[in-house]
Amino acid sequence: MGLEAWYMDSSDEDQRKPHRLEPNQSVTLEELKKLGVFHWKLNADIFETDPELQEIRKEQGYSYMDIITIREDTLPNYEDKLKMFFEEHLHLDDEIRYILDGQAYFDVRDKEDRWIRIAMRKGDLITLPAGIYHRFTLDETNYTKAMRLFVGEPVWKAYNRPADDFEIRQSYVASLQAS
Repeated sequence: MGLEAWYMDSSDEDQRKPHRLEPNQSVTLEELKKLGVFHWKLNADIFETDPELQEIRKEQGYSYMDIITIREDTLPNYEDKLKMFFEEHLHLDDEIRYILDGQAYFDVRDKEDRWIRIAMRKGDLITLPAGIYHRFTLDETNYTKAMRLFVGEPVWKAYNRPADDFEIRQSYVASLQAS
């Protein structure tokens, strides 16, 4: 199955639920690309030796990587971390995540400021551009194992919305208006 994405409802129900509109309004990979969101489907079972992953890392300059397991029994301050990940924010650098096991959601804002939910499953690698408002959550399985990739040393700083004064946000918004 390919990457699945859709416009979200405005329900305050548990963030781990799918939150699909009725009827569902799907979002295509092409529409995500227009927002600067890119996706690859890889074989997570061979991530340590995968030539396709190695090629992507080389082409994109992803020199740093680590692996995080997000599950209640493995992540210290689990509930606090989930709340922090789900706060709407941006980064000054691209966010690159590769799901090695489990499932999760990335939510991104479209040009009209509507939420799009992206369902991430084992083998999905995604890049979110610097300056895009987004958030992250697990789904109802409450588990994912992800590779975090960076160009150079990792930068963990998130800037919660509003962060419109940052040059990277203004550049990102300008790129949307140009497309």
